[in-house]
Amino acid sequence: MTLRIHNTLTRRLEPFEPLEPGHVRMYVCGMTIYDLCHIGHARMMMAFDIVQRWLKVRGYRVTYVRNITDIDDKIIRRALERGISLRALTEEMTAAMHQDIAALGIEPPTLEPRATEYVPQMLGLIDRLEARGLAYRAEGGDVNFAVRKFPGYGKLSGKSLDDLRAGERVAVDSDKLDPLDFVLWKAAKPDEPAEAQWPSDYGPGRPGWHIECSAMCGSLLGETFDIHGGGADLQFPHHENEIAQSEGANGQPLARFWVHNGFVRVDNEKMSKSLGNFFTIREVLQQYDAETLRFFMVRTHYRSPLNYSDAHLDDARGALKRLYTALASVPPAPLDAIDWSNPFAQRFGAAMDEDFGTPDAVAVLFELASEVNREKDAALSGLLRTLGATLGLLQSDPVAYLQGGTGLDESAIALQIAARAAAKVQKNFAEADRIRQALLAQGVVLKDSPSGTTWERA
Repeated sequence: MTLRIHNTLTRRLEPFEPLEPGHVRMYVCGMTIYDLCHIGHARMMMAFDIVQRWLKVRGYRVTYVRNITDIDDKIIRRALERGISLRALTEEMTAAMHQDIAALGIEPPTLEPRATEYVPQMLGLIDRLEARGLAYRAEGGDVNFAVRKFPGYGKLSGKSLDDLRAGERVAVDSDKLDPLDFVLWKAAKPDEPAEAQWPSDYGPGRPGWHIECSAMCGSLLGETFDIHGGGADLQFPHHENEIAQSEGANGQPLARFWVHNGFVRVDNEKMSKSLGNFFTIREVLQQYDAETLRFFMVRTHYRSPLNYSDAHLDDARGALKRLYTALASVPPAPLDAIDWSNPFAQRFGAAMDEDFGTPDAVAVLFELASEVNREKDAALSGLLRTLGATLGLLQSDPVAYLQGGTGLDESAIALQIAARAAAKVQKNFAEADRIRQALLAQGVVLKDSPSGTTWERA
């Protein structure tokens, strides 16, 4: 089978072969680190975790870059609100992110650059854009990108310049020559902390959001690479602007395949703090084990909307237990490698080769589980476990998982213990008590001692 991937740029499925034989270079826009990760972030990182896992199964070496945005308006505001430094905030939130995604079995990227480490490269890009007449210095000190001077702007989003002008809903920034222009370098403001400012030939300031990713992906993967990914909400303007900056500066295509995952909805409504349907990963893991949340996400295709609800998570938990029941009833034989000529493996591989088709791949797992239950075949049980591993599933001890009540795994429990400890340090004893009670309701008893907190199943 040929691996085919849906390319947002061309709006069709295309056969995939990397530019460099055997080596895939992939960049995914990561987190802006100012708060805890929510389930929308988890969905994005899960989608590209599956992508990089399957590319490796297909025998490719993968250089996977997922950045951290550690300088941004939201970060500055949050740090000022909390009365801490930008560095302290971003270190705290980065550590929390790493805990959360590790609990979900999301593998770390090959490289995880931080925007603040690449400011010189950003300034180099801006210099080239200015030299090519695509950037200009505004009266207020900002440096902006001249959108109308870049041919082909809108090719990723499918928006024409006239459509974009017709859709304007905000007042034009007087510093811009055209309302569509966007900022490359933001001049320092008097009320901003010194750590949010860098020296430059354009005056002290900091980079715009879009130029950050252009500099990081170009520096680490080259002017043209294989896959650029991110959430559907980044398609415009962020990714459109990345294309304009990078291709405007280098004269080369930025990425051959643009891949976007679908939105998360909560009970069929857009997730929003104002609607009260906004959930962090940590909040969800207080009610459901990490593998249930992972399975819930994996069984929906990455490009489809994901409808989050307790009912859907309960269904996912029950379905996952059926797979584990097959493994528990017939202990899996260890496999050195997957025999892709096996009919179940063939169908699984064909599903994944068709734009990472996890719903059809999961359906094969259930067919295989039924066969395991009928035939009591340890080799088939081993195949079930090994195919599940390609999706980051079915690697817990089956009996222990089934006996674990809701199935909270050790990483999820450790995450909650860490959150409780942090709450106690902040003297938020009500939150610490709530976490203890939530774990107890799921059959996990905490025991505090001078040396730390331990736990056991009730």
